[in-house]
Amino acid sequence: MKRAIIVTLAAAATLVTSLAVAQMAPTKTGESAKGKVLTNDAGMTLYVFDKDSGGKSACTGPCAGNWPPLTATASAMPMGDFTIITRDDGTKQWAYKGRPLYAWKNDKKPGDITGDGFLDGAWHAAQP
Repeated sequence: MKRAIIVTLAAAATLVTSLAVAQMAPTKTGESAKGKVLTNDAGMTLYVFDKDSGGKSACTGPCAGNWPPLTATASAMPMGDFTIITRDDGTKQWAYKGRPLYAWKNDKKPGDITGDGFLDGAWHAAQP
């Protein structure tokens, strides 16, 4: 009887621990002048780039300095509309509905969407 209780408690503890470390969605939702937008953990607007295609980022080198990719950890797993792409440098990046996600270095506070329409309209605030 005692052994059954210990085994049951151990199984329950394992389940609680597994749930506690369950992966969270890689983005949040925030408000902007354009309406709801996807944001990073700091609440900053995320963007998509029209020149990306086929699950590949076209924003590398200096571009990635201006538009930091929303990186994924090595242990991150795709979930729902969120997938993970591998960048040319081997790092992992989150994508939403197949489109890689980026922040914009010139946004200063949550809700800013100063990158929306940048580069002749090639950059867009990512919306849920």
